[in-house]
Amino acid sequence: MRIDIDNYREILDTLTRNKSRSFLTGFGVFWGVFMLVALIGGGQGLKELLNSNFEGFATNSAMVWAQPTTKVYKGFRKGRVWSMEYKDVERLKGRVPELDVVSPVLFSNGGTAYYADRKTTVGVNGVLPDYMKFNEPKMFYGRYLNDMDVAQRRKVCVIGKKTYKELFPGGGDPCGKFIRVDSIYYQVVGVDYNDSGALSFGAEAGTTMLLPITLMQQAYNRGSSVDMIALTGRPGVVMSTLAPRIRETIGRAHTVDPQDERGIMVFNTEVLFQMLDSLFRGVNFLIWLVGLGTLLAGAIGVSNIMMVTVRERTVEIGIRRAIGATPRMILSQIISESIVLTLVAGMSGILFAVMILQMLELGNTEDGIVNAHFQVHFWTAILAAVVIAAMGVLAGLAPAARAMSIKPVDAMRDE
Repeated sequence: MRIDIDNYREILDTLTRNKSRSFLTGFGVFWGVFMLVALIGGGQGLKELLNSNFEGFATNSAMVWAQPTTKVYKGFRKGRVWSMEYKDVERLKGRVPELDVVSPVLFSNGGTAYYADRKTTVGVNGVLPDYMKFNEPKMFYGRYLNDMDVAQRRKVCVIGKKTYKELFPGGGDPCGKFIRVDSIYYQVVGVDYNDSGALSFGAEAGTTMLLPITLMQQAYNRGSSVDMIALTGRPGVVMSTLAPRIRETIGRAHTVDPQDERGIMVFNTEVLFQMLDSLFRGVNFLIWLVGLGTLLAGAIGVSNIMMVTVRERTVEIGIRRAIGATPRMILSQIISESIVLTLVAGMSGILFAVMILQMLELGNTEDGIVNAHFQVHFWTAILAAVVIAAMGVLAGLAPAARAMSIKPVDAMRDE
């Protein structure tokens, strides 16, 4: 296939003959492509930022906790305050076999953690090692709590991201060092960088300090009480279908009406993830609608300008026809000019959008960890380039048809 250099020189000469008009026409395509790519990448980054609020939480999980009753039941008035106990864990495991993880959690009212001359407010939670299956940690240093910590009631802790930065501003591995909370010293064994904020319990996200639940029962004199039970279902199990049985199991043991949905609170995280997916399906549809609409407007502008160009070049086209140019050659010339204009403007829009998205991504990078990827996939960029080329062909069809309809004799008379 031979490349006609003269043809491309002529295309370049035609487009640069009226620089202002070509620039303004191309800017419509540039802006349309920029909007499309930037919205796609920005939507992806926004989705990751929102998902980070739920990062680590199992999608088929639920939480159960006690609240004052709202219904009269078996002689007990409504408004009765009650609490769950450690035996409820075994009850749920035995009577709801579809559950995979049943992990009790204790909360404190908060406290102040000290290390050297620094201090910060923390929320102390007591958990079992299997709690990580409900809320997966992102260990930056050290390890998570294990079975030996629970069995031996070791005075160890896993601290959150914000606590680590407050107590150890100089950075470095804090594992093995001791921090004091409420006159008790705990050895740091890990730093968890999972600071999901939408589902934080007992404290601000990133300020939670995890202890073995057996140690917390002893240190805080909590006995056999449980503040919350974290649940995950087995693969394929829909947690919303288990909620009535969970309420019935807990309610019967504590003489609470199993139909009292506010008294026995079962919060299903599956609903949150479904809402998030539905939200971004709508956002993605809106992004493509706005982006393609803007791009189409730019292509229409290109088509209009090419029509004006053909009208201005009527005599030139007539002379070409008179000296032997075929309709196909005229068609190819006009469509090529349209494609070159749209491709140059469109690829510039893609490059500018990628540059802006890269700056956003760098702004959301902390400690070498990218919190959200504000970029488009390679094949999305390729699809955008194909759409641009198609728009260029479509934009050049009407002007090309107009050019082919010009008769040499009529063109020679046109002034």
